[in-house]
Amino acid sequence: MGSLGMPVGRLTATALYHTSHARIENPGTTKGYVNNEFVESKTTKWIDIHDPATNYVVSRCPQSTDAELKAAVDAAEAAFKTFKNTSILSRQQIAFNFVKLIREHWDELAASITLEQGKTVADARGDVLRGLQVAEAACSITSELTGSTLEVSKDMETKMYREPLGVVAAICPFNFPAMIPLWSIPLSIVTGNTLILKPSERDPGAAVLLADLARQAGAPPGVINVVHGSAPTVDFILDDPRIKAISFVGSDKAGKYIYERGTANGKRVQANLGAKNHAVVVPDANKNSTLNAIVGAAFGAAGQRCMALSALVTVGESREWVSEIAERAKQLKVSGGFVEGTDLGPVITPQSKQRIIDIIESAEKEGATILLDGRNIKVDGFPDGNFVGPTIITGVKPGMRCYDEEIFGPVLVVVETETLDEAIELINRNKYGNGSAIFTNSGPTGYKFQKEIEAGQVGINVPIPVPLPMFSFTGNKGSFLGDLNFYGKAGVMFLTQYKTVTSHWRSEDAVGNKADVHMPTHH
Repeated sequence: MGSLGMPVGRLTATALYHTSHARIENPGTTKGYVNNEFVESKTTKWIDIHDPATNYVVSRCPQSTDAELKAAVDAAEAAFKTFKNTSILSRQQIAFNFVKLIREHWDELAASITLEQGKTVADARGDVLRGLQVAEAACSITSELTGSTLEVSKDMETKMYREPLGVVAAICPFNFPAMIPLWSIPLSIVTGNTLILKPSERDPGAAVLLADLARQAGAPPGVINVVHGSAPTVDFILDDPRIKAISFVGSDKAGKYIYERGTANGKRVQANLGAKNHAVVVPDANKNSTLNAIVGAAFGAAGQRCMALSALVTVGESREWVSEIAERAKQLKVSGGFVEGTDLGPVITPQSKQRIIDIIESAEKEGATILLDGRNIKVDGFPDGNFVGPTIITGVKPGMRCYDEEIFGPVLVVVETETLDEAIELINRNKYGNGSAIFTNSGPTGYKFQKEIEAGQVGINVPIPVPLPMFSFTGNKGSFLGDLNFYGKAGVMFLTQYKTVTSHWRSEDAVGNKADVHMPTHH
């Protein structure tokens, strides 16, 4: 047994993977993935990957060299020439196989996420599940890509259908190491594109495993390629003219830079940015389920979700419920993700922990009250982990740093309002528009909120209203840049372009008709 959790390792059909926070002797390197082969980088620049619960080094991620980056795009470009011509039924079969393989390697993927990102095992499995659902939805591509035909004149018809773009890229964040790559891998395959995937340099292991599962599912060499690194890799992707489209999920600063530079280079870009998701609680809500929903959505994944429920807006008497939210939050177990019964793991880096603490301290200085303080939490067995306990700040107002910024940690800020109209107006003034929720037992109240709120994803008694992949992830306002959202129908549209063909086949030219040998007698 490992000293800090579950058994040290477990054999799978492919390799040994770690299921403990125990120190790894002689950590290896994270491989690139090009032409269906693992690639050992020749770089001289390496980025240490740490277990956030211990800060032990678990692997090293390369800053891919220019030659390695070019080789990946060369492979994708070459593969596209033939892959675009494969039948849609062949690509659908790859998607079916991919779904099966993800299920078979679910535990391995989750263990990689827990080790490198810090999530609890249960939450890491959920990370895989939400990506798996995109892969499952991609299997319906034969219905999503049907074209249209119209006879526009005698013996003349126009048909319209969608074709793949070519080489596309995905730049992924640290907080969902499996789900976000899976927003791109299966859809790229079924639409006939080839993909350059750049996972976060903090937790790239799951993405490399997914690329190899795509190979096992039948994706030809060059269809899915993984490159590594930080800003230099991003700039390469933005500037290489052979890459036609870029999907990005991450911070405001990086997203705006990627969108502006990518679109200036003539590329399609879809970019999910930051968020400040609000939950409105009206006094007629079901109290017990509401309190549980808020605690889970605010503190799950240590608050490192772009759809985390980070701002509670009380209406009238529901302000009195906040103390009970704090009592339930106190019951959450904070520990390493592999430790049984853990509710909250660590945040990703010591720098992230310090930034969260700085924001909590700023709230106190600006006149808010720290009702529940997780800054100095001590976690048995993990003295060097990046842990922040559940934190609740009351008396918060717009203009305070804790309200205006996305904290990306287990911190819930509470804003009091007297009426539903006041709550809606408050939320609509916020620059972000990823998601918002209301808790009520009144149908008319829920409907009013649905109609008047400006966030792109709305929950009525649903704390994190991310739609399943038969729809699309529809954040708006300052939370999204681009014209077409991720996955679902919008995702298919993003990865394809229209082609129209108008053809004229004269009926009199059909084989078997008698030729006219006479001179024409009409004008």
